[in-house]
Amino acid sequence: MGTTQLESVPEPKYWHLKTVLSEALDSEFAVGEILPNERDLAARFGVARATLRQALEQLELEGRLQRRRGVGTTVAPPRMGVAVGSAQGSWPGAAGDAWQPADSELAPAPADVARALDIDPAEPVHVVRRTRVSHGQPVAAELLYVPAVSVPDLSAIDAPAGPARARAVLRELGRLDLEGQDRAVELGSARADDAKALDRLPGAPVLVVTTRFLADGRTAALSMATYRADTCRLTFGDQGGVEIHHGPEQRAS
Repeated sequence: MGTTQLESVPEPKYWHLKTVLSEALDSEFAVGEILPNERDLAARFGVARATLRQALEQLELEGRLQRRRGVGTTVAPPRMGVAVGSAQGSWPGAAGDAWQPADSELAPAPADVARALDIDPAEPVHVVRRTRVSHGQPVAAELLYVPAVSVPDLSAIDAPAGPARARAVLRELGRLDLEGQDRAVELGSARADDAKALDRLPGAPVLVVTTRFLADGRTAALSMATYRADTCRLTFGDQGGVEIHHGPEQRAS
C-alpha cells in the first residue's frame, strides 16, 4: 500500500480520516480481514496515533469495524436489519428461520416473563436458547420462553436436552395457529452471558427485541432476542421477519 498524506481541511482531522479509511475499507479489504496495526496505519496516513484511534472508534460505532478479543481490528460484515413491521410473521423455527437451536430446559421464568405469559412465577416453562450467525460471527442470542400449555404433547418426545430438545419444542409450538405477534425494541447493555455468546465485552451496546407470539387468545410464547448494536440496524415497514442485507444488489432472508 502506498502512503497517503492528508491535506488541510476545515473539519476535524479524525473525521476526515474516518472518511478516507472508510473508502479504503470498501476498496482494499474484505469482510473479516484484519487491519494493519495502528503504527503502520498512522504512518500510511501521516497522522498521530491518537487521531487514528478516534477515527477507528468512530468506524466501530458505525458498524464498519469490529475489535475482536485475541484477533485485532477486523472489517465488519454488512449490518443485519431487524425489521419492526406489522405483518403476522411466523413461528420460531419455521421454514427459512435462520436461527440455530442450541439448547432447551425446563426452568422458572423471570418475573416479568411470567407476567407477560400470564402464568404463575413458580410454573416451569420451556426455555429455548438459539443463536444467529452472519458471516461466521455471532450477531444475536435469543431466549424463547414457552409455557407447557403451548406444547402439551412434548412430554412424549424422547429428547432430554440439547439442540434436539430445542427443535422438538419449536416443532410442537408450530402446531398452534399463530394469530399474530407484536414486537418491542429497546437499547440495552450486554449482560455477562449475552456478551459471552456474542463475543463482546460486558456492557457493550445491544438491541433487545421482545416478541410476543399470540395463539388461542393468549401469549403462547415470548422471545427475548439480544442483537449486537454494532452489526444490526432497525428497519421499518410491513415485513415481519429479520433480513440480512448483503449489499445493494443482493438480499437474503
